[in-house]
This record gives sequence, C-alpha cells and structure tokens, in this order.
Amino acid sequence: MNEQQILEQLIALLAGEGVTIRRDELGGSGGGLCTIQGKPTFFIDTQATSGETAAVAADAVAKTVHIEDVYIRPEIREFIENHENRVM
Repeated sequence: MNEQQILEQLIALLAGEGVTIRRDELGGSGGGLCTIQGKPTFFIDTQATSGETAAVAADAVAKTVHIEDVYIRPEIREFIENHENRVM
C-alpha cells in the first residue's frame, strides 16, 4: 500500500468521525487538525507530499478516532501507531 492509499484511508477514518476535511495550499507543512467554531477540521496541505500529509493525518486519527473500537486494516493501524505524536 503506497502513501497516497494510506492517506485516503486515514482521511476516510476522519470523515467517518464527522471531521470536516479541507484542502488548501498551506506551504508544504502537511496540514493538521484544528477546531473551527466547535467543529473538528482537518486541513490537507495541497503543497505537501502524500507522505507528509499521511503522517499528520495519522496523528489526527489517533486523537479523534477510538481505533480500538473500529476495524482498521493492519497496515493502516501500524502506520498510525508508528506516526502518532511524531509530527514535526
């Protein structure tokens, strides 16, 4: 599974939890999770690589999704565990 596919799976997990997904040019930082008017929002930096954004998304998933309670493909779960709290 490549980084783009991992990113798509992570975004689907976030969206499934009601997180708003936005795509914007943010200078290549990868994006991130924030709260706007009380609603969680995940920004995808369209100038970042899939790998950078996937790492940030993995941290966001770890913070918003109860990963113990949902089925997550093993390679996605491993990616989350390896990247949790390692965002630059």
